[in-house]
Amino acid sequence: MGRFDGKVAIVTGAGRGIGRSEALLLAVEGAAVVVNDLGGETTGEGSDQRPAQQVVDEITAAGGRAAANYDNVAEWNGGQALVAQAVDTFGGLDVVVNNAGILRDKMSFNMDEAEWDAVVDVHMKGHFTTSRFAAAYWRQRSKETGEQVHAAIVNTASESGLYGNAGQVNYAAAKAGIASMTIVMARELERIGVRVNAIAPVARTRLTEAVAGDFMNPKAGDFDRFAPENAAAMAIWLASTESEGINGQVFAVGGGKAQMLQGWRPATEVAATDVWSLDSLTAARAALTGGRDTAIPPFMPPLEG
Repeated sequence: MGRFDGKVAIVTGAGRGIGRSEALLLAVEGAAVVVNDLGGETTGEGSDQRPAQQVVDEITAAGGRAAANYDNVAEWNGGQALVAQAVDTFGGLDVVVNNAGILRDKMSFNMDEAEWDAVVDVHMKGHFTTSRFAAAYWRQRSKETGEQVHAAIVNTASESGLYGNAGQVNYAAAKAGIASMTIVMARELERIGVRVNAIAPVARTRLTEAVAGDFMNPKAGDFDRFAPENAAAMAIWLASTESEGINGQVFAVGGGKAQMLQGWRPATEVAATDVWSLDSLTAARAALTGGRDTAIPPFMPPLEG
């Protein structure tokens, strides 16, 4: 018996890398999977139906159920059509894993409008379109039955968006937006029985191999710390009933570690008895900043405790 027997799942960007591993794992655990992938280049150009179809062929050859989808989730109608296909083909929808993404890295002072728009559209809008239409479907189902739907959305954020990585202002902004979107939709959908969480993976994929070089390749005698399957396991676990009660959270996974991350929260506080002024803020500076000049935080803070 699989953890997702009788369930229907969508995975976007599932033709390669983490998305492929997520789709395969869902299928092994019994889910019928709609494998979405536009099949474009890492920068978003072009399209190719073969990656999505190859994953579908892998699943069906192993006795699973799957269907390919080639819609562009960065387009409103693409997200709507993807959700409709899952419902029409397999009779429902229980899990959405948003994974599709591209890169167009450049320093902010050199980035053009197209480079900004393409990355923000694929990542942030692409996460929202599928989530929006899935949420509408689940809300209607809950209204009709009067019961919670017990569904899940798993988004893909990034440590780049949470800690800030120079040269990725478009990607980081989109990923930070996805983390916030995760929290907001978790609040909105909790009452109808939908959990929304996110992963911030570090894995060996097409998007990282050009930057990381040999760093992510497994060392002799060691397990494959940066295998896409590591991140996929966390994502699918968050979609399963074994993570019931976890909602609105972001988990980093990769390099042999898993971490639950916490977002912006007060680090210091000063109080005023009158309207703030430049002079009063200057007087409060030491207390407000902890008595030191503040520096940019490290890109990947160590796990505390």
